[in-house]
Amino acid sequence: QVQLVESGGGLVQAGGSLRLSCAASGRTFSSFAMGWFRQAPGKEREFIAGINWSAGSTKYADSVKGRFTISRDNAKNTVYLQMISLKPEDTAVYYCVAARSYSIIAYASDYWGQGTQVTVTV
Repeated sequence: QVQLVESGGGLVQAGGSLRLSCAASGRTFSSFAMGWFRQAPGKEREFIAGINWSAGSTKYADSVKGRFTISRDNAKNTVYLQMISLKPEDTAVYYCVAARSYSIIAYASDYWGQGTQVTVTV
């Protein structure tokens, strides 16, 4: 069992930056691929970033590529999402996920956090 707790969300002006953190419980954190999804009001949940267990591979949705960076610290059981050049369309609830399979993390994640709100104003 893995429990995920996100933090770092908030209100930011367009062009600004935020860093989300996701703290994971459990001794098997390093064996999981980790990722981030988001869901904007009235829209479907969207996969935006994933990282494999060793941090040797990452992937991003086209909508955030070049602006968002996912990273992890296995010693701290934490995954991060650094977001720069934020746009109003990035406004959403952001969810941290853990998945046994990195290759299908965008489609099948095993554990979800409760989400953190990010609001980008013009």
